[in-house]
Amino acid sequence: MSVWKEWQQAPWERLRYALAEANLVRHCEALAEGPLRVLDLAGGDGGDAVRLAARGHHVTVVDHAPAMLTAAAERAAADGLTDLVTCVEADVNRLPDRLAHGDFDVVLCHSLLPYTDDARNTLAATLAPLRPDGVFSLVAINRHSQPLTTAVREKDLPAATAALDSDRAGTHMFGSSLTLHTAEELTRHLTDLDCRDVHHYGIRTVCDYITDDARKHEPAFYADLERLELALTARHPYKHTARLLQLIARKAAR
Repeated sequence: MSVWKEWQQAPWERLRYALAEANLVRHCEALAEGPLRVLDLAGGDGGDAVRLAARGHHVTVVDHAPAMLTAAAERAAADGLTDLVTCVEADVNRLPDRLAHGDFDVVLCHSLLPYTDDARNTLAATLAPLRPDGVFSLVAINRHSQPLTTAVREKDLPAATAALDSDRAGTHMFGSSLTLHTAEELTRHLTDLDCRDVHHYGIRTVCDYITDDARKHEPAFYADLERLELALTARHPYKHTARLLQLIARKAAR
């Protein structure tokens, strides 16, 4: 858990949360007005949830790991947001009835798909609690970034070549294998699942290709980096090679 907390506080993860929130606000003006009912699936220690609760929204965090939910509750309490953050221990694919048909205004599916083998079925399950015309936000590892990341950061050119035709990658965080996706693939799934107006953004468009990680901890450098990331997040062609992809869509109205 300590390694996870250290990772969450690192500049690259702070960028992840900042960019995901900024992009979400672009498509949900009510986030600036509130209060909305938000469901944060596989929400971990509340990195996204606390940001949205601070805006006045009611956020339900779902995760299967009790330690993560304890950390999320502690973060909410530290920021005086206990009344706005509810933590539920559950499997995303087997949500309690009160959540599975909860008619939420916003559903977050951030960093869940890399740990699942069936993206389409997982997306169907995560879309079920969303009300018609509600906003859905998805963050996943961008498969197109893997060869570049391997070549630039690891300098392993044979592995980078192999990554061109692979949708798998390893992780040191949980010692598991990750599934990688493309925005094109996931957009097709969302469209097939009755989502509309799917918008594609890139997160950590340049951050992961800057190999001097120490500079990212410098406040002035980080501020410039965040400004650049915000400028690039929606721009072609940069979003296509960003380390993470974000798709934001609306569920079709019935």
